[in-house]
Amino acid sequence: MTRRLSKSATRNAANVCGRLAKGGTNIRIVFMGTPEFAVPCLRELTKTEDVLAVFTKPDKRGGRGNRLLPSPVKIFAEDHNLKVYQPASLKAGEDAETAYETLRELAPDLIIVAAYGQILPERILTLPKIFPHCINLHGSLLPKYRGAAPIERAVMDGEIETGITSMVMAKGLDTGDMLIKSTTEIGENETAAALRSRLSEIAAKTLLDTLSALKSGKLTASKQNTDDASYASMIDKTESKLNFSDTAKNIHNLIRAITGFGMLHGKRIKVFSTRKTDITAKGEPGQLISDNGLYINCSDYLLEITELQPEGGKLLSADEYLRGHKIDSDSILS
Repeated sequence: MTRRLSKSATRNAANVCGRLAKGGTNIRIVFMGTPEFAVPCLRELTKTEDVLAVFTKPDKRGGRGNRLLPSPVKIFAEDHNLKVYQPASLKAGEDAETAYETLRELAPDLIIVAAYGQILPERILTLPKIFPHCINLHGSLLPKYRGAAPIERAVMDGEIETGITSMVMAKGLDTGDMLIKSTTEIGENETAAALRSRLSEIAAKTLLDTLSALKSGKLTASKQNTDDASYASMIDKTESKLNFSDTAKNIHNLIRAITGFGMLHGKRIKVFSTRKTDITAKGEPGQLISDNGLYINCSDYLLEITELQPEGGKLLSADEYLRGHKIDSDSILS
């Protein structure tokens, strides 16, 4: 069911639009996001609106020397002289109270969220001045793939299309009303990483379309049909274990989504990319074949391995790998 915003919501939006008309002031926004996926949304907001502050997750240790590393959103924000806040939690503890008081003082018209990685409590969800209060850019066509890993799960399931949904944030996990959807096809060999990069730009465009509709009074909200909902749980690293008793299609989709690994002669091999073939399997599952390329037997067809990484080595093309490794009948990736 599609519905117009309530009279009070429309009135508040109109007040903002009136403010725009009189003084040229942009919508006052607090942005919340963390990974590279969120950067295009923040980038576009800095061009069109008044970004009061940016909330992002605390720096994490990583890389050489296990140094504290800032998030991509923090790097962008500091490069553009935006205020940055990094509370450990918004739900409980001293950080949460400080963050809430900071948000009250900032008094944003809207909070925009893109892959922030923290749950917003109800008192923050209703704090901004105008409905929809808090807008989230979610990486799926809701109500499908609610949850933490919508992009990876869509690729793993072999979906042929996905998209971005701008939505009203609510107490439940990605259950709020939908605002605007943008759809895109998923390439047969497209990886989740490549898709995420494309979707990040689509998210930015969807956000601008949502704000434009809000300003013009044409924004509508649609309830999600819970009967069509599915959940995209976080990826567990054990899911990368390859089982070549499965179909070539399923294995190909898993590798596109999260890469995969198996054991060859007691050492781990990571498989980064594959291509499907119409060649019927010629041996036991997992058996490698070197014949004008590197192939592996699945339950039904051969799957061509195009990129892989031996344990302790660097990422190699199949040709590079074959120049330094002999493939014979006992070369079984298990």
